[in-house]
Amino acid sequence: MGDSRLASGHIDVSGSMLGHMRTTVRIRDELLQKAKRRAHSEGRTLTAMIEEGLGLVLARRRAAPAERVELPVSRCTGGVLPGVDLSRSSELEDVMSGA
Repeated sequence: MGDSRLASGHIDVSGSMLGHMRTTVRIRDELLQKAKRRAHSEGRTLTAMIEEGLGLVLARRRAAPAERVELPVSRCTGGVLPGVDLSRSSELEDVMSGA
């Protein structure tokens, strides 16, 4: 059909119809074996699975980069409450909960 196997982990994805391009890709052996089994169980070609997967990845919208947010810097003075050790989170939780 449209796919012929080369060496282990390599596949030659080709097509004889217009609009198809022949190329060689390297795929991890484990991933290739899983794809072959799935294609076989679904009665599809490996080429069809690869084309669908590429289509799905390319159709995804890229997430916009998060805007950089400037956080305010406190100018307060005073420090922590007497008896609070910030290196001991259990004590800090006690003080915050009012225990």
